[in-house]
Amino acid sequence: MLYFAYGSNLNLFQMKRRCKDSVFLKKYELKGYKLNFRSKYRAADIEKSKNSLVPGALFEISKSDEKKLDVYEDYPILYKKLYFSYYSKRVMTYIMVNKTEFRYPTERYLNIVKQGYKDCNLNTDYLIKALNKF
Repeated sequence: MLYFAYGSNLNLFQMKRRCKDSVFLKKYELKGYKLNFRSKYRAADIEKSKNSLVPGALFEISKSDEKKLDVYEDYPILYKKLYFSYYSKRVMTYIMVNKTEFRYPTERYLNIVKQGYKDCNLNTDYLIKALNKF
């Protein structure tokens, strides 16, 4: 199945450790959404936003990888699943259930995300914009 990562799972080392069958396919921009950080975990989330986009990556993952991600993402308590189409293929990503206020991420978490942006060759402007919102 296809999975869209936009936070710490962009970090290829972490993603491979977490999901042994995962294969990075390509970078991808999800249009109509913007990046945010929230919850007591100060984790990445996406929310609908016209004329905006979220840089991320598409991965091929196995059913067992999905189960591991469900546990890591605290599905369905913290995150729920969002599906969209990519060339008639179904893509799964996670989106937070409760849209709490912005919380600046911890340095450790942010460094993992930044490394993921490097790993996937993503434009960090969107990350900087999300961090400078307040």
